[in-house]
Amino acid sequence: MRFMIIVKASAASEAGALPEERLIAAMADYHGQLARAGVLLDAHGLQPSSRGWRIRWSGARHSVVDGPFAETKELIAGYTLIQVRSREEALEWSRRFPAPQGLGVDAEIEVRPLFELEELGPSAAVTRLRRLTPDA
Repeated sequence: MRFMIIVKASAASEAGALPEERLIAAMADYHGQLARAGVLLDAHGLQPSSRGWRIRWSGARHSVVDGPFAETKELIAGYTLIQVRSREEALEWSRRFPAPQGLGVDAEIEVRPLFELEELGPSAAVTRLRRLTPDA
């Protein structure tokens, strides 16, 4: 089972502020533990939404909307992708996640399971996706 640990953005991360060295060290320790346990698949911080864009669909048309985006609480500042045996194991790892804005600062992470191809049922489209996905 794969899970994504989603780190919510803050006003500071959206302003482009880099984490303090103490937080970087805590993240390095945590991700090192994940790696040694063999459950770490990927982890990265994201640059501010001002450096990105969204594609918005309306009917058959789509448009590009450049960042920044207003609702900081709805934005993602980073993620960690893990592969574990159970929801309980993912919950245990997520409880150990360092405070993403530093100690004493209100923050939130969100953890969500990824869909696995076998959950989508058999179909020609799933077979095509399986061929494109190296870990499937």
